Formats: sequence, C-alpha cells, structure tokens
Amino acid sequence: MLRIRRYLKPYMLLFVASVILLFAQANFDLALPDYLSRIVNTGIQQAGVQDPVPSAMRVQTMERITLFMSPEDATAVRDSYTLVQPYSPEAQQYVDTYPLLNEEPIYVLNDISREQLDEITTPIAQALVVVSAIEQVMANPEQAAQMDNSAFDLSRIPPGTDLFAVIRMLPEAQRQQIGAAMNERFAALGPSMVDQMAIVQVQAEYEALGVNMARLQNSYILRVGAIMLLITLLSAAASISVSYLSAKIASGVGRDLRSDIFRKVESFSSAEFDKFPTASLITRSTNDITQLQMVTMFMVRLVFYAPIMGVGGIIRAVSKGSSMWWTIAVAVIVLIGMVAVIVSIAMPKFRIVQKLIDRLNLVARENLSGMMVIRAFNMQSFEEERFDKANVDLTANTLFIARIMAIMMPMMMFILNVLSVIIIWVGAHQVAEANMQVGDMMAFLQYAMQIVFSFLMLSMLFIILPRASVSADRIADVLETDLVIKDPVAPVALNGSFNGQVEFRNVSFRYPGADADVLHNISFVARPGETTAFIGSTGSGKSTVVNLIPRFYDVTDGAILMDGVDIREVTQHDLRDKIGYVPQKGILFSGTIESNLRYADAGASEEELATAVTTAQAAEFVFSNPDGLTAEISQGGSNVSGGQRQRLSIARALVKRAPIYIFDDTFSALDFKTDAALRRALHQTTNDSTILVVTQRVSTVKNAEQIIVLDEGRVVGKGTHDELMETCETYQEIALSQLSMEELSS
Repeated sequence: MLRIRRYLKPYMLLFVASVILLFAQANFDLALPDYLSRIVNTGIQQAGVQDPVPSAMRVQTMERITLFMSPEDATAVRDSYTLVQPYSPEAQQYVDTYPLLNEEPIYVLNDISREQLDEITTPIAQALVVVSAIEQVMANPEQAAQMDNSAFDLSRIPPGTDLFAVIRMLPEAQRQQIGAAMNERFAALGPSMVDQMAIVQVQAEYEALGVNMARLQNSYILRVGAIMLLITLLSAAASISVSYLSAKIASGVGRDLRSDIFRKVESFSSAEFDKFPTASLITRSTNDITQLQMVTMFMVRLVFYAPIMGVGGIIRAVSKGSSMWWTIAVAVIVLIGMVAVIVSIAMPKFRIVQKLIDRLNLVARENLSGMMVIRAFNMQSFEEERFDKANVDLTANTLFIARIMAIMMPMMMFILNVLSVIIIWVGAHQVAEANMQVGDMMAFLQYAMQIVFSFLMLSMLFIILPRASVSADRIADVLETDLVIKDPVAPVALNGSFNGQVEFRNVSFRYPGADADVLHNISFVARPGETTAFIGSTGSGKSTVVNLIPRFYDVTDGAILMDGVDIREVTQHDLRDKIGYVPQKGILFSGTIESNLRYADAGASEEELATAVTTAQAAEFVFSNPDGLTAEISQGGSNVSGGQRQRLSIARALVKRAPIYIFDDTFSALDFKTDAALRRALHQTTNDSTILVVTQRVSTVKNAEQIIVLDEGRVVGKGTHDELMETCETYQEIALSQLSMEELSS
C-alpha cells in the first residue's frame, strides 16, 4: 500500500475534512449513551431533579439544614439564596412555579456560578440526608433505635418531640460532634450515594412547594430527548458527509491509478508486454483497482473512526462503572486474539486470489479469441476442463476466505452477547449494592457495545487489507516498471527537410532474456522513392527487422539511422510520426470506417480519405455500402473479412501521408490480382516515400528497387530481382518454389 501512497496526496484536503467529520461523529455517538443515562437516572428515577441543591426551599427547610453545617457553610448557603415574601414584586416571577409562595415566604436560589454551586452542593446534600433521617424518626419513632446514635441518642427523646428544636438548643460542641459523625457516615456511603439520597429529599421539598412534578419530569425528558435527537441528526449528517468524501477519494484514487496504468502501458515496448501479459494487465486495471478503491473507502471511514470510538468508549465506560472495566478488557483481548488467528490463516489465501483471477482471465481470453481453432480441432472438452480448473481453483480459494468470514461474524456476535450478559449480571449487583445507578449500567453496556463494534470494524479492515495490499503491489509493479525504451534527455528533431532515408548499420538484436541473437550484423540503406523488400523463410527475422525501425524493440548492437540521425536520439513520438505502419494482422477499432481512417490524421479531408480507400483497393466494398465511410466497424473488425480488414489498415496508413511506410507481410491476406493492383496504386501515390515491405511472395517484390534476403537472421543476398536470381541461392529456391521460370523472367 505504501508504494502507491502518493496517489492520496491530491486528496489530502478531503482526507483531513473526513478525519474532522469522523472525530465529530465519534464524539456525537459517544455522547448518546450518556444522555440515555441521564434520562433513566434523572428523568425517570429522580423525576427530572438534576441537583441535590434545590432551586427553592421553605424557610423551615433552610433553618433545619443549616443546623448541621459549619458556620462557614451555613453562611455560604444562606448567601446563595434570597428570601422572597408573598405578594412582593419579586414573587410574581416565582408564584406559578412555587404555588406555596402565595401562603408563606420561600428561599429562591440566586443566579450563581458553577464554582459557587459546587461549593454548597456537598454541605446541602449531606444536611438534606440528615434532615430526611430525622424527619423519618419524628414520623416513626421506632426507627430511632436503628440509627447510629453515637453522637446523639435519638431513642431517649420522648415521642412527639420536635427534634430540630432540641438540636437547635444543643451546645455548639455537641452539634460539631453530630457533624463529625455525619461526615464519617457520608464518607462510607460515597458522594454519589449521598447525592441520590439528597435528591429524594429535594423531590419532597418541591412537592411541598407545590411544584408540578409531572411537568418537571416531562420537561427534562423532552429536553434531553431533543438534545439526543439533534446529536443523532448531526451524527447522521457527519456520517453521510464522510461516506460521500470517502467515496470521492476512493473513486479519484481509482481514476488516477487507471489513467496512470493506461499511460504507462501505452509507453510499454514489446519487452514489457512480454513481462506483463494482456490478461494480467486487464485484471490489474480493473479488479485490482476495485480492491484498492474498496479498501481506501474503508480506511477513510474506519481507520480513524474505530480507534476514536474504542478509546473514547473505554474512557467513558470506566467513568460510568470503574468496577466493571475488566469485562471490556477480557472481551477486547479475546477479540484481538481471534482476529490475529483469522488474519494469519486467511493471509496466504489472499495473496493468491489475484493470480488466480489472472489465470481465469487468461484462459477465458484465449478461449474467446481462439474459438474457431478450438472448434476446428474439436478441443471443446479440453478447453472446458482447462477453464474449469482455473474456475475451481479460484472458487475454492474464495470459498475458504468466505468460510473464514462466515465463522468470524457469529464468533464476534457470541462474544458481544456474552459480554452483554456479564455486564448486566455484574451491573445488577452493583445497582443492588447502591454502587451504580440503572442508567449508568445501561450507558456502560452501550459503551461496551461501541468498543466491541469498533474492534469488529477494525478486524474487517484487517481482513480486506491483505488482499488490497497484494493488489497495490501488483499495480505498483506496473507503474514502477523501468522502461527498456526511453526518450533521450536531449532529443534531436526530425523536422525540416526530412527525406526518409533509413539505414541499418551493423545491427544485431537479441530478444530480452534470450541466449542468442536473432539478427546478426544487418546493414542496408532504404532510400526515398524506392521500395526495399525483405524476403526469407519463416523465422528468418524479416518482421523483427522492420519492428526495430519504430523502436518497438531497441537494437542490441549497431545503429539504425534516419537521414543520418540515430533513431535513439529522437523522441518516440517524432520517430513514429514519420512512419505509416501496417502490421501483419490488420487491427481495426470499434466505431466507423471513417473514425478508423482518421486514426492516422484527424484533420484529413473527405477527398484524402476517399483517395486512401481507393489506393488500398477498398473502394468497391466501402462505397457499395449505403453507409459508405460511416459504416459501423465492430470490435476488432469482426464484421469484415480478413482481406477487407487488411485493406482498411493499409488505407489508414496511407491517410497519414508519411515519408516512410512499413508493410509487415501486409499483402498475405490479399489475392494476387488485388495485390498487383494495390502495388501499382501504391507506386503512384507514394512515389516520394521510403517503402519497406516484408513478404514471402516473390511476385510482390519482383519490381522492388532493393530486395534483402534473410536467412536465420543474416543477410544472404541484396539487390534487384534479376541480380538475386543470378547471385543468391536462397532467393532462387524461394522464387522457384512459387513461380515458373517463365513467370520469373517476364
């Protein structure tokens, strides 16, 4: 993956935006369980009362709670409240909320800072709990014996006695002793438990003030629910945005990779094509890039989101239930172990998937392109077996990976469900022992699910990453291929008075990886206005010679010169711009006849196209068609015959009006009559160009100004037809095998 990381650079801004959105989404998602906890704890269990500090209280309550505070705390509490009298101007804004204000004065909490509120929270909470306990004793005297009477023996007080009045009359030292005993008990309970007990007393105080508790509860639940809904919408918006950006990044990376691979392959010489078969290049340009697009989308979506969710979930879960952290730790360890085992098993299979796809594409391509040959030799059953083996190998490998994935998901869900049961079991005991609230247990459970799912998402990434890594390496292998044929750093231009003279000067050539040369010390000069023909037995090196001119391969030794300039000192574009090339196999592209002809010169006029068609002896079948030049050509020219395809290939080269023409065994698909007519027409229309013709027909080269006879990669004869008939035994053998002496001498 690192080998193609540069393709992410153009999308770094989108990537950063995605990370920011993912961070926001993760925080939104992590906030939801906390709000759920608030609804359960505060909205349902505490009837909407959030703080142990009441927003208002009766005068009686103020007097009672300050009895159990230090003088400093009592002063701070009194300063935080304002006494509002009935029917006073200030009472108008409170009377609807606290109806008791119509009958007696009440204390209303001032608008104080959070720091001031925190200072009075603990003293008020503790005092409210003590007041509640004493009020229960006053209402139910038999409970006095059950209370801690180490500081003040309540059981000795006669029933019906106002205990608060008694306590008020106690000496300061004894009240301090009561306060110390209270603090000791509160330390054992813990601040959370004290706050919960105090909130129950606050509810009772609000009921005494005439507060509509149902409305207070509904208001709180609706408010928190609205916040949850807003957070959910924001999370959804962030998720949609990230999905869009990740898809845009992945598609852009895929597009750039495909473009660069295509451009790279366009610059390949035949040596590189020998290294990367066509079927493999197709797989790398399609399936491999699809794998990379998918993993890029997953990485943008999950690589940051899952860790944020995991780490954030752990931090928040521990804050909700610190005593249950071990449940998540065990689940995470089991998950990591399971993912490690699965990845180690699946990794070797991922490495061979793409090679098996290459093999399947290769077999399918060979079968489709060679269908006629397969049918002619009745080899359908053999090819079916060959395809079936490639198909079965790929299927078996894919099924193995699918089974691993199928096992992994139930295992993950099993771990998830077991974790849920353990959390509920342990949490229920924590709630029963008053160490945790129900809402906190529910939030802890949700955080645990988020943590496990984050690891689940990362495990999915680990599963697809190995295959994508293999695909990335395969793509990088193509992109990083060092080209055998390169343009020179300081190229020489072929512009100006270019004649088109081609000279081979002691040229030898060896195919890449071969042990021996296939061409040996080839030398000749092909001049403008002349036809230079190459003839020889099969495998003598004729096509190899002409393929060196456009630099499909580079010479091993010696040099090829054009107008005295070594072709290796010229850019490939300038070099090939001077050549009209017709390969052995006529290749047409899907489109129309006109679009194929304009492949050579997009700006060619209709008259030039017609002239090229006529010269190539294709006018009869082109213009007899009602569509003429606009007639459709199927892929590869499959809707025209081999001879028609070859003539259209020749016409395309003629449209270029090049100073050099190469006909590589071009006339083999033509009958003798068409061949002769075509050569006459070529002589008239290309009389200023250098013509190089590869052929095995003596009749095609009889009138050539120069005939070069090749045998096993060596020049064994050079001259005109008449000269070679006298001096070259190899040429004589070829000529006599095709024509009679009368035909040769005519």
